[in-house]
Amino acid sequence: MILALSGCAGSTDPEASTDSASATGTVQFLGPEDPAVFEPVIAAFEAEYPDISVEYSQVPFDTYATTLQQRLSAKDETIDVFAVDQPNLAQIAAQGFLEDLSDLKEEAEAATSPAQYEINIYDDKMYALSIWNSTQMLFYNKDILDTAGVEAPSVDQADRWTWDELQAAGEKAQAAGMESGFLFEQVEAYYQLQPLMESLGGGSGISGDDMLTVDVTNDQWVQAMQWYSDTFASGFSPRGVGGFQTSAVFTDQKTAFFVGGPWDVGNFAANADFTWGIAPHPYFDGGDAVTPTGSWSWGINSASRNKDAARTFLEFAALDAAGNLATTEVQTIIPANSDAAAQYLPKLEALGGASSAGVADLIGYEIDNTAVARPVSVGYVQFESLINKAFGDIRNGSDVVERLEQAQQQIEDAWSQLR
Repeated sequence: MILALSGCAGSTDPEASTDSASATGTVQFLGPEDPAVFEPVIAAFEAEYPDISVEYSQVPFDTYATTLQQRLSAKDETIDVFAVDQPNLAQIAAQGFLEDLSDLKEEAEAATSPAQYEINIYDDKMYALSIWNSTQMLFYNKDILDTAGVEAPSVDQADRWTWDELQAAGEKAQAAGMESGFLFEQVEAYYQLQPLMESLGGGSGISGDDMLTVDVTNDQWVQAMQWYSDTFASGFSPRGVGGFQTSAVFTDQKTAFFVGGPWDVGNFAANADFTWGIAPHPYFDGGDAVTPTGSWSWGINSASRNKDAARTFLEFAALDAAGNLATTEVQTIIPANSDAAAQYLPKLEALGGASSAGVADLIGYEIDNTAVARPVSVGYVQFESLINKAFGDIRNGSDVVERLEQAQQQIEDAWSQLR
């Protein structure tokens, strides 16, 4: 989808601040999550700010981006606060649909990790506040590793495995009876695969002063994608399964290793009928340790007529540790607020008992040291769609160099209308 970019910004004076004490009325909040997810944070907010109420409306995730675009384009005043898929922030901000929140920069930077702060910055202005965060880690089936005579990897980031070490261990597990050695959870998604190229120094694929220069054909991208392709061609990773169906491959004991997110800690604690464990996300030998990050931010509709109340609610959910923690009560997701995360991560670790011992420290380390966010670009939506299709084709046997060259040309053609 090519969006007409107006280049205008929201109407809030960046030097202005919200007077929470005088804010009143009803905040209309839009997002893709089940309403039950936000009941705790809304209840906590309304208890603290009795003169403000919050009404949440859900739009299913599959249609959320399109519906949001249509309503914002129509200057829909019935939306005050809305969930922003972080990679899409640049496009939405460039269209003038988000209020400028730059007066909160200092507070936001202090409240969260560098990656989660920077993801909300477009054209040197801040347009949203991070609510949730994510990372990825390596899960392993300890029972099959014991059978194969493989020592399980450590949860200590200082002992992080390389992809070569993982492959050697996974192949031994296959020789001991496991169907496959390894699988990514989001097996054809840029979010999941970006660390492969970044680890080798190939960059995000997007660069330039305007972040509209595509580079997905450099040597490091080719090397990373060739490794990815080879894992499927050799049978080390299974073809024919994708999306979020992949976690069942691990719980059904059909793969020895699985790279997934913090939500899988609770999932595997409840559904894995074997001994499992957690280790740091692997990296390429000689390269950097890199992990994915990112989730949802919230912003304020520039057409809203109730901006003071909207800002009060947004600041409570993002900058107040208790408020941010309340957004995570119903589902397993990392709060973006650092103080909230410090309270949350030990509870996450406890979900898996001995299997998840040490994961709180591991996640804390990754968020602060290895997390690399998806690039902030007005062309990201087109980029992601086209590069994910390329990943799928490469997974299924397309020549790596030819397919990346094709993707490069497709992205350049799509972006020609954005310059």
